[in-house]
Amino acid sequence: QVQVVESGGDLVQPGESLRLSCAASGNFFHINFMAWYRQAAGKQRELVASITRNDLIYYADSLKGRFTISADNAKNTVYLQMTSLKREDTGVYYCYANVLLRDGLRSGDYWGQGTQVTVSS
Repeated sequence: QVQVVESGGDLVQPGESLRLSCAASGNFFHINFMAWYRQAAGKQRELVASITRNDLIYYADSLKGRFTISADNAKNTVYLQMTSLKREDTGVYYCYANVLLRDGLRSGDYWGQGTQVTVSS
């Protein structure tokens, strides 16, 4: 069993910063890659950023320069540093992990429960 748990969501004002954390734990060999998604009310879930085990990073074009993803492989943890937050960044932020399972052959996909980020004055 693998658990993915996000934390750090909060209510902030426009222009402020926030850091989200996501930790994966359980019975797996290592993490292949992790990603942050977000979903605003009434909209589809969208990819925010991803990072591989070898630190290959992807950002959604609209978020480059404001959001930074990083990882601590030793802690199986990924972070999302968000700066200059805008009202349109409001939503539930979900963490996704793709891990190599203990058999060394199969990978598994796991999602966290989400953490709410609200940007409002």
